Parts: sequence; C-alpha cells; structure tokens
Amino acid sequence: MPTINISDLSPVQLQSYLHYAIAPRPICLASTIDKAGNVNLSPFSFFNFFSTNPPVCIFSPSRRVRDNTTKHTLENVREVPECVINIVNYNMVQQTSLSSVEYPQGVNEFIKSGLTQLPSQLVKPPRVAESYVQLECVVNGIIELGQSHGAGNLVLAEIKLIHISDAVLGADGKIDQEKMDLVARLGGDWYCRVTKDNLFEVAKPNIKIGIGVDALPYAIRNSRILTGNNLGQLGNLQAIPTDEAIEAFALSPEIKEVLDATIGDSQTRELQLHLKAKQLLDEERVVEALMVLLMD
Repeated sequence: MPTINISDLSPVQLQSYLHYAIAPRPICLASTIDKAGNVNLSPFSFFNFFSTNPPVCIFSPSRRVRDNTTKHTLENVREVPECVINIVNYNMVQQTSLSSVEYPQGVNEFIKSGLTQLPSQLVKPPRVAESYVQLECVVNGIIELGQSHGAGNLVLAEIKLIHISDAVLGADGKIDQEKMDLVARLGGDWYCRVTKDNLFEVAKPNIKIGIGVDALPYAIRNSRILTGNNLGQLGNLQAIPTDEAIEAFALSPEIKEVLDATIGDSQTRELQLHLKAKQLLDEERVVEALMVLLMD
C-alpha cells in the first residue's frame, strides 16, 4: 500500500487523489447575487448538510488550483450574504456542468445553461425550477481556510425555506428517496447516479445497542464465507439467540436438510452452515443467520 506525503505533491496532484478517494460528493448548485443585482449560478461538490438545529449547509467556493483566483460565488455572498442551494438531479446534470464554466463577471449562468430562473420568497437570489429541492438560505459566515491555491472558503448557509417538488413526494407526504434521482461528483469527469437498483438500507443501532462483532464466536469472526458487511449485520443484533430458539430452528426443513446431509463431516457441515447463513444475511434474515452459525 503506497503512503504519500502531501508535501511531495503539487496542489493539482493532491486534488486528483482526494477527488477520486473522497466520493461520491453531493452537488450544491448555488445561486447568488451581487450588490448590483447580477445573478450567478455555480455548482459545488465541496458541500454537505452539517446541522439540523439550526439547519445549516456548508459549501466551499475554493480558490482555483490553477491560478489562485476566487470565484464569483464567493465574492457575491460577501456582498449579499444570501444564497439558494438547489439540489441536483440527473435530468439537470449536463446543464449543471455547463453552469460551472468560468464566464465573465456579470454573466447570468441561468441563461447560459438554459436552467429556469424562479423567484425566491425570502432571499434575493433566484431558485432553479428544475431542482426538486431548493433551499433558501442566509449566509451566517465565511471561514477562510487559507490563501494558497486550492484553499477552501466555508460558506455557512442557514436554511430558512425549503421548497420541494410534488414529483418527489410519496403518498405519506415525505420525500421518496427513489424519486429524487440524485447525482453526485466523483474524481475527474466521473459522476454517479442514485437509482432504485443501487439503493439499499442499513439497519442503524440508534436506539438499542448492538452486541458488536467482538461478541461473536471466533469461528464466525474468522469465517471464510462471511464478509465484513455480514459481520456488521450480525454485530448489530441486540442479543445472542437462546439455545431453545437455535434448537427449534434446527428442526426447520431448510436447516434440517443441511444438518442431515453433513452428519459425521464437521468441516463440510461448518462450510455449508456458513454458506446458508450468508444466504440468510443476503435476505436480511439476520437473527436466523446467527442461529445457523451457532449450530454445532
């Protein structure tokens, strides 16, 4: 495994490594305005949501690595501390990319990109109509991280209004993750798209405490069949199944077949039980998978 000292890299080289490694990054299409009323629209993948109360997003119009100049977005929020954060979906990704072109000061990227300008309700910068979620924000501060090529400027944007398209709402009135069709930034020219096929859920131990991987027997922790993700599933359980539950499950047809076929062959039995447990874990039958793994 190579180890790289950042002092040995140029800003361009360092940026390349980090952009490819720290990904995917959500894209903030930020609309801003200067004191003369000129509108600017620009995307940023140095962006995320950092606080719920108060609701604050941060994006970073970094100094250009090429020539250390600053972006119009940064200059605008210093003059008029307001912005709209427009969340980017797949249907607008090419126009979003076009808006990143370094047009001269005063050029409206809404016009250049063909995106639709929509008046905001509380702030001066307009919203992007094509965005499914638009966040009207006031800028509470800007934190400069340096003066050199590539140095970031953290724009602390407090959300005041949230606009959500009906197109992404489910029957319960909440955002349907599948309908958002989000895109994210990777390294170089690469992007990724969040589709139904690559969405998955992970049970989180937010309320009750999982037993942890260290509570699993050695043979399970060092299984040749189970992956690290599988061990994480098992460690997220809240208790080890009882002997009575394990014995009862051993009598079920799907498990009894494995046990009967491996009588007298402990190595094959262990292999087949681990394979069966892997199948159950893939089916999200986590408690049953652990019972299988704990069978002799």
